[in-house]
Amino acid sequence: MNRTDTHPTAARFRALVEQGDLGALEELFTPDVRLYSPVKFTPFEGRPMVLGLFGVLLRTFEDFRYVGAYAGEAQTSVDGTEAESNVLLFRTTVHGKEIHGIDLLHFDEEGRIKEFTVMVRPQSAVLALGQAVHEGLVGAGLAPAPQ
Repeated sequence: MNRTDTHPTAARFRALVEQGDLGALEELFTPDVRLYSPVKFTPFEGRPMVLGLFGVLLRTFEDFRYVGAYAGEAQTSVDGTEAESNVLLFRTTVHGKEIHGIDLLHFDEEGRIKEFTVMVRPQSAVLALGQAVHEGLVGAGLAPAPQ
């Protein structure tokens, strides 16, 4: 694979996210997928939690679109192994804040997404995203309500 080839799973993931098809995303993730978020220190773990988070994100993002992709290999966070990886660049808006970001996808031997890292900028957008995601997770029953 050269640096411009998009992994078939990344291409399918991109299409499903752009279509808002949450139900079809499940088959793309390993059961123990980990998602590292810019708004939470510890990862979201397991397919049910990651899919729940994507449901929140798809409802939260305004004008979400992917604007580019890169392919290669990268070291995973969970075990330090080299894995086939793709970076998807995106733009979106949350509460009036424009966000520039990337999704880093690591694939297992079967081509499923085993690790997912999201990075966004600028800091004001990270704060707006964090607030919106937390509210969405609480509303979906995936996080406890503030005391």
